[in-house]
Amino acid sequence: MDKLYKYASSLIMYNKSRTGTVLERLSDIIRGYEKNPSSGVNPQAQVNDEIHKILEIATTYGFTENLWTSYVSYLIATDENPFSILCEMVGAAKDASANEIVKKDMDNFYRIYNYDFKKAEEVIGTDCFSLLLNYKSMHKDANTYNKSVSEKVKELRLELDKAKNGDDFFETVTAFYKKYGVGKFGLNKAFRVVGEGKDFSIEAITHTSDVTLDHLVGYESQKERLIENTEAFVSGKPANNCLLYGDAGTGKSTCIKAIVNQYYEKGLRLIEIYKHQFRELSQIIRQVKNRNYRFIIYMDDLSFEEFETDYKYLKAVIEGGMEVRPDNVLIYATSNRRHLIRETWSDRPDMYAEEVHRSDTMQEKLSLAARFGVNISFDKPSKMLFDQIVTELAKGAGIDMSEDELINRANVWSLRNGGYSGRTAEQFIVNLLSKI
Repeated sequence: MDKLYKYASSLIMYNKSRTGTVLERLSDIIRGYEKNPSSGVNPQAQVNDEIHKILEIATTYGFTENLWTSYVSYLIATDENPFSILCEMVGAAKDASANEIVKKDMDNFYRIYNYDFKKAEEVIGTDCFSLLLNYKSMHKDANTYNKSVSEKVKELRLELDKAKNGDDFFETVTAFYKKYGVGKFGLNKAFRVVGEGKDFSIEAITHTSDVTLDHLVGYESQKERLIENTEAFVSGKPANNCLLYGDAGTGKSTCIKAIVNQYYEKGLRLIEIYKHQFRELSQIIRQVKNRNYRFIIYMDDLSFEEFETDYKYLKAVIEGGMEVRPDNVLIYATSNRRHLIRETWSDRPDMYAEEVHRSDTMQEKLSLAARFGVNISFDKPSKMLFDQIVTELAKGAGIDMSEDELINRANVWSLRNGGYSGRTAEQFIVNLLSKI
């Protein structure tokens, strides 16, 4: 019965899948009880705690059916080690010494994956393991769990179900890494920076918008410029940092979200960061520069007041610092300000002020925007474009109303709610839907 412990403790390259995980704790519990059943420790309560953790993971990722094999598949899919990271770039290298180590790990994983819990249930006096093997979860909306990870882990599990031995495991797992990558960067499309200083981390955003560029009516030339730059980037060609600026509610942020959805399958990933975290930019880039993905560091609604100086960290990263920005990282930002940093008349060189070199100060402020090679302007839509946006959104929402009535009501709404913009049009449609 302690073979589960033997298999788990024998993992070498994949020791992260053992250390501190349910696999390690569960194998320790079973082994400890077999060695000393009269210790007075209640193994059923301990086992139930670990089963509960598997159920929590299953809920987070929408796992169903066999939760044990889903959990083991999840461990393999998320274990970032030298071998798995290399595989996401080039696949399994032939005749590499690491292959032999990993093949032994895969032989142990094959046994862990297919472990028979019947004897453990008899000794401990529980049937909780059997419940995991044929788990039927309640129907969940796709927005309640991490769909991206769920689908990929399920695909891996179904392939591992066919494996006859450790060699089959090795072939399946290396093919999976080559196709999807490994860990959070391989399985997710978007991330946010959490915390600052020693406590900062890059965390996956589990529920992302499915918006596409077709959802943004109009602004064809703007979308074309963004597509052109992004396609060059994901193809490994030289590309520029992008600044999308202009009136509020015109679709700047929507464009960037849509572009990530469009090129996710080609390896594009997005990391969202706020200006108070700019000091961590170098550390963020250091974490992603050697991965086989293209990363957009995304800054939404970027602007600085006169007294804020964090923009200097951004300037150094974009261009000018000693450390060269890697080829797999670009910065995309949106702003309502063309020059990003608030400028007053007193900044002008011809205005009276105490500072001798006032023009130098102004140039320092303007130089941040100049470091974005592509600048794309988004202006408020004309009435004709606004009417078109409203019509298209209403059609997509299934609203049955004459075009004249729809446009008339939309124009009344826009007068009361901030004028013509894509955001105003969307809010109008939401208001209509709330009354149906």
